[in-house]
Amino acid sequence: MTFVYVLLAVAVIFIYFFRKDIKEKIIPNKEKNYTIDDRFNSDRKDREKEIDRLLSKMGENGVKDLSREDQKRLDELSKK
Repeated sequence: MTFVYVLLAVAVIFIYFFRKDIKEKIIPNKEKNYTIDDRFNSDRKDREKEIDRLLSKMGENGVKDLSREDQKRLDELSKK
């Protein structure tokens, strides 16, 4: 019976010291595993969504329907 307690204690100590490694294997950190291409594509997709949102605001008058901040942001995004 004491052998079981010792084995359990060793297992708890092992898990305590290697908890970050174990957690990383079970639930990997997505930000850490991003490649440069993944980040670029993610940023590009975010820019496209924001451009689509700004373009959907425009009505019959076109760019004149946007506020100055929206026009400025649309210009910034279109240059990238």
